[in-house]
Amino acid sequence: MTFAKKLGAALLWIVVALCLAVTLIPPFLDRIYYEGRPSRHYDGAHFFNPDGEIEFSGPPGASRQGFVTRWLLGRDDRPDWPDAIAVKPAQPAPFAAPRGMVATWVGHATVLVQAAGINILTDPIWSDYASPLPPFGPKRVAQPGVRMEDLPKIDLILISHNHYDHLDIPTLKKLWARDRPKIVTSLGNDAILKANGIPAVALDWGRSVSGAQLNGLAPNAVIQCENYEHCPDYRVHVTRAHHWGSRWGTDRNRALWSSFVVATRAGNIFFAGDTGAGDMAWPGEAARLGPIRLALIPIGAFRFWPGQMESDAHIGPERAVQVFERLGASTAIPIHWGTFHLSYEKWDTPPRMLEHYLRCAGIERKRFAPLRIGQAIMVPGYSPVPRRKRRCDHRAIDALE
Repeated sequence: MTFAKKLGAALLWIVVALCLAVTLIPPFLDRIYYEGRPSRHYDGAHFFNPDGEIEFSGPPGASRQGFVTRWLLGRDDRPDWPDAIAVKPAQPAPFAAPRGMVATWVGHATVLVQAAGINILTDPIWSDYASPLPPFGPKRVAQPGVRMEDLPKIDLILISHNHYDHLDIPTLKKLWARDRPKIVTSLGNDAILKANGIPAVALDWGRSVSGAQLNGLAPNAVIQCENYEHCPDYRVHVTRAHHWGSRWGTDRNRALWSSFVVATRAGNIFFAGDTGAGDMAWPGEAARLGPIRLALIPIGAFRFWPGQMESDAHIGPERAVQVFERLGASTAIPIHWGTFHLSYEKWDTPPRMLEHYLRCAGIERKRFAPLRIGQAIMVPGYSPVPRRKRRCDHRAIDALE
């Protein structure tokens, strides 16, 4: 037997073993990340979406286990993506001005937002694989839009939930060792972080924490900063999203998922994390916290099977535009696309569909324009988006497939 055949046989056995492990091992990997009183979205053991649970949706006869098996074997028939996307990394300034706001898309759900002298990172991932078992799992096709060594000192990190493409322990360890940032997440995810030596503050939906509290001051302390560099004059609100969480399968929904509103002297920032549509009331809940100058809204990984327009767990471009409208946001950046091959759409389907639905809604492209990885924008001051009559030619969507 040639070396190539021996190697191929060995790899096949490894894949088969992994497929068996997916079935046999998870019962031993359940974890309790949070214990507390039952609530309208926690039954005493698991969190849930009060507006309806996430359901697997796929072609007749399909199953989640079958999808995972086909994915591991490379037989899931997903559209091909480029092997690599050219990226010109940005070199951000140390700070934004006291009333200024600059946002740089690093890739996937990772955005560097610099506002009123504080530097915020959302769901940071610099790893090459979004997986518990690299090199198996989704591999990055585009390098981060900011090199770690070029990243300014980070003051605040938001972690939306515990999926590997959003809670990346290797990256968080590096950032914690370098900058000692404040980390805010939702209930249970702090246990995962603390087990890896990373302190975090975990809050339930509807709760908030001030920068003063995070820095050991009184909750309502008056913050005086001479130049607003690293000034903790902000408040983080943990808000509802429609999603789920898991690290190992059987620990499903042991930790909560969320979106965030960060109130700064330069204006409010909304970060959706990762979310399905649910009852679509959650954008309005976030909007009630005040005008949103910048929204970070996912548009990708919305097809769990070919032809699907969105899944229960992920909004697609059409819903993303509706979220933008319901937030009443002034400017938005589309995220969660073009970095890791997670589902059945082509690499550039999400931004092309987004542009179509923006035209349908009569929204100026510049309000919600797709960025290149590594691209930075100066976020304009808040101005309401004019409401216009929606006109949409759905035949044009078919041409995008």
